[in-house]
Amino acid sequence: MNFLAHAYLSGDNENILFGNFIADAVKGRAFNLYPEQVQLGIQLHRMIDHYTDSHRLFKSSKKRLSNNYGKFAGVIVDIFYDHYLARNWNNYADIELNEFVSGTYKILIKNFSLLPAKSKKILPFMISQNWLVGYANFDGLIRVFNGMSRRTKKYNTGMEHAVASLQKDYMLYYYEFTGFFPELINHVEEIRENLKVK
Repeated sequence: MNFLAHAYLSGDNENILFGNFIADAVKGRAFNLYPEQVQLGIQLHRMIDHYTDSHRLFKSSKKRLSNNYGKFAGVIVDIFYDHYLARNWNNYADIELNEFVSGTYKILIKNFSLLPAKSKKILPFMISQNWLVGYANFDGLIRVFNGMSRRTKKYNTGMEHAVASLQKDYMLYYYEFTGFFPELINHVEEIRENLKVK
């Protein structure tokens, strides 16, 4: 899952959300450098990613993209799924998307000095271009994928064509997402209980 889903799955705990956001930039045991609740957010992120990567429906989405995008297929599906979450936000949350995203940005800005270097670099672009809300429409997705393609140009990822791939099999990805996401939500509730996340 990508930024929006990870934020959504963090619940109401600001430290969990912060840890969830920085997790990809925190390697190995470096999470021990952070306060306990932030550590739990990092652990939660890693468990979500593990569950997602091994889920049959996510694998099905990823397989459809593998021939064209190789090792970047999973990253693309993560963003596709954030698109469906943003597009169908009111099916999953009581708070409006814009309000949720605004609150998320405020939490991250408040803790900007604690962000790893990679996260500090990403956050201003995320906020100025409003990625989390922009995932809901094709123009926003095109901006995100074009930016990712530029940043990974030495690999020739082809991600600038990802939205066309999404449009081609839009309902297939939608059905896979809607089958997968409720199962992920239930799994995260179990994880939160095991981690004793409040």
